[in-house]
Amino acid sequence: MPNRKIMDVDVLAVELQKLKAGGKKIIHCQGVFDLVHLGHIRYLGIAKSLGDVLAVTVTTDKYVNKGPGRPVFNQELRAEAVAALECVDYVAINHWPTAVETIKRLKPDIFVYGGEYTQKAGDETRSGEREAVESIGGKIHFTDEFTFNSGQLETTFSSSSLLNEHFGIYPEQTRKFLRDLRARYTADEVVEKLRGLKDLRVLVIGETILDQYCFVFPLGKSPKGNHITARFLREEVHAGGILACANHLANFCGAVELITAVGDDGNEEFVRSSLKPNINLCLFHSETPTIVKRRFVDSSFLQKLFELETIDDRPSPVLESQIETRLGKLLSNRTYDLVLVLDYGHGLLTPSLIKLLCGQRHFLAVNAQTNTANMGFNFITKYPRANYFCLDDRELRLALQDNYSDIRYLIMNLAARSSLPLTESIAITRGHLGTTTYDVQSGESFEAPVLSQKIVDTTGAGDAFLALTAPCVAKGFPMDLVAFIGNAAGALAVGYLGNKSSIEAAPFFKFITALLK
Repeated sequence: MPNRKIMDVDVLAVELQKLKAGGKKIIHCQGVFDLVHLGHIRYLGIAKSLGDVLAVTVTTDKYVNKGPGRPVFNQELRAEAVAALECVDYVAINHWPTAVETIKRLKPDIFVYGGEYTQKAGDETRSGEREAVESIGGKIHFTDEFTFNSGQLETTFSSSSLLNEHFGIYPEQTRKFLRDLRARYTADEVVEKLRGLKDLRVLVIGETILDQYCFVFPLGKSPKGNHITARFLREEVHAGGILACANHLANFCGAVELITAVGDDGNEEFVRSSLKPNINLCLFHSETPTIVKRRFVDSSFLQKLFELETIDDRPSPVLESQIETRLGKLLSNRTYDLVLVLDYGHGLLTPSLIKLLCGQRHFLAVNAQTNTANMGFNFITKYPRANYFCLDDRELRLALQDNYSDIRYLIMNLAARSSLPLTESIAITRGHLGTTTYDVQSGESFEAPVLSQKIVDTTGAGDAFLALTAPCVAKGFPMDLVAFIGNAAGALAVGYLGNKSSIEAAPFFKFITALLK
């Protein structure tokens, strides 16, 4: 039987305005409510005591930024659970990323936050909500009901902590890893460290790649030939390659300088429009076409059927000379906290440029990628040194020509091959096996399990790992924390198609907080 308390936001807005016109004071609360607990009950009870009518909006599934596996309960079930509380008069599902739109529609007299938000500063989401409340003449109130004190006992109520510990969102290995991590770091400490990346000045260099996704409906084998046919539906183009890496970085670091190249084929405008505003683009033009990787995807299951690459990976002496001149001046005249090299093996990073990069004094992070276009020709061993090497298991094994040795042995072998100054840190991503990081100075290695629950597309996940971990290593984060942060970035990256989105700071902080509660 439908619960009469639950209604559409716009229908609820009309109902509330009638009540408000009749002299009723409207109270509005917003939340995820993935697992309704005593803290929520007290929070909503206090909210109701502030006025006459309590309306609660529940975050839609799409915008629950608690990370993979969340929400555990879908929006309909969460709305029903909240509506079952006696103190709640109305419930609606909020179909926007924040409460701003619902505040403007419902026009509450008081918008109420739970006490867990009171002390947190700098949240852009709450800033927008505060402005929305002020714009409709309302007030904001903070409760303090998520913490319960009884004698010497203090209990903090949190859906995330309860779900993490008791609901089996993650396998036991992951739960143990997170428990051990919580014993060493608090969520606030980790978020504060990540906020500290804002003062870094970063230079990134690598190939621009445009990822085209052609969505089709497979029709099957042609009756007149041996080929497969499909009906075209739509197409998306994403800023991939070094563009995606730079966008990830720009969400956390204050100043990012990007060196890359495109062909004279009309793609420059798209490249420029795809970058974050704090990225200073140093763009060169090549006589070869812009690299385009076109993937044909079954729209029903997002399965890749076929890939077509537009690529000419022969080195260009003219382009090499132009980049070398500009790069040399930048490295000589400016101080960078981090120089990040993402070498896709498509001809941009020549031996001369590699020598220049490895011979400078800045903190250097490097990935040399293995892909179908460069298999066997683009090894990390091209780089005589780096402060931080980041690559995947297959790239490491191919580079060292060793398919069976223990991963720690291979990592130490890679570190030993680097010339002075010695490599400081290495991270090896291992797919479903997680990540192994290694601190060269201490000789300690750390294992971190995967944090993803649902995989939409693995394209770009390694780049997200590199982009988030490189500044952390440059800042001196412990390598166990680096592994955790990198895997968290990877978990978010595999949740969307290709490089359609970048890892934004606010949702990432929320994910980190949810994991460490």
